[in-house]
Amino acid sequence: MDHEPKTSTVALDPIDQALVDGVLDRRPRALAKAITLVESTRADHARRASGVLDALLPHTGRSIRLGISGSPGAGKSTFIEALGLELIRQGRRVAVLAVDPSSTISGGSILGDKTRMERLSVSPDAFIRPSPSRGSLGGVGDKTREAMLICEASGFDVVIVETVGVGQSETTVAGMVDAFVLIQLPNAGDDLQAMKKGIVELADVIVVNKADIDPAAAEIGRRQLAGALSLLHSSSSPWKPVVVTASASKGDGIAKFWTEIERHHKLLTDTGELAEKRRRQAVEWMWSLIDAGLRSRFRSNPRVRRDLDALSRSVAQGETTPSAAAYRLLDHVESANL
Repeated sequence: MDHEPKTSTVALDPIDQALVDGVLDRRPRALAKAITLVESTRADHARRASGVLDALLPHTGRSIRLGISGSPGAGKSTFIEALGLELIRQGRRVAVLAVDPSSTISGGSILGDKTRMERLSVSPDAFIRPSPSRGSLGGVGDKTREAMLICEASGFDVVIVETVGVGQSETTVAGMVDAFVLIQLPNAGDDLQAMKKGIVELADVIVVNKADIDPAAAEIGRRQLAGALSLLHSSSSPWKPVVVTASASKGDGIAKFWTEIERHHKLLTDTGELAEKRRRQAVEWMWSLIDAGLRSRFRSNPRVRRDLDALSRSVAQGETTPSAAAYRLLDHVESANL
C-alpha cells in the first residue's frame, strides 16, 4: 500500500521527528515507542505526543477501523487471530489493539493477548498491542483512539480494536470505528431478553461463533438474532445489520464475514456516511478529551484537594447534600479562574 511522502510541516525536535519517520517507515519498534509515548501520563510526554500525532494525522484515515466485542468465552481472540491470518493471506496488514482488564495494583495489562494469538503475533504483517484499560469506561483504553491513528499512519490496512468484553458501559468502541462487531455463542438466541440491548443495537455485524459445536443451534440463534436486529435498528441507516455464523478455531465463515465488512465499508463510503461518521466521531473525541481534561484540572486544584475528602464523607453521612458539596467544590475552581 502506497503512503504519503515522509515529511511533516509540524516542527518537532529531532528525537520526535525520528519517531514520526520511523512510524511512517513502518518500523515496529518506532510504532511501539510512539504508542507508549501517547499512553504515558506524564505532562511532558503528553506535549510531545500531541506534536507527534499532529505530524502523523495527514497520513491517517485510510484503514478500515473495526471494533470487536463480546462476552468472555465467546472466542473473540480466536476469531481475531483467524481474521487476521485471513487478511494477511489476502495481502493486507493488520493491527490489533487488544484492551485487557487492568491490574488494580499496577495498572498494567494482566491477560496479554499476544499469548492468545500466537500465530498472528509472529507475522511480519501483523502488530498486536495489549493495552491496559486502567478502569476507563467503554471497554477500551483511554488512549486507544490515538494508538489507532498511529497504526493507520504506519500503513496498516485494517485496525482492529478488541474490547474488554465486560460491563454494561462497553459501547465506547462503537464511537471510534467504522464497523462494530459483536461475537456471540450458538445459544445466544435463546437468551435475547437477557442480552445487553444497548450493545446489540450498536452492532453492524453479529457473529455466532463456535458454530461447529452445534450447527443446528447456531443457525437457530442466527435467525433469532437477525429477527431481533430488524426490530431494534432504525430504518434510516443505509446499512442493515447482518448475522453470520463462524467457527474461528477451524477458520470456517471468516471469509464470508470479511465480505460483509467490505460490503458495509463500500456502502458507507459510497453514500458519504463513512466520512460523516468519522467527522462526528472526531468531534465527540474532542469533547471526551475536554471532559477528561476538566476533570483532571478540577482534581488538581489545591482547594479542591483540601476539601474533597471531608465533603465526600459529609455527603456519605447525610450531613451535606450532593448538590451543595458539588457547588462548593466547583466554586473553588471558578474563583481560581477569576
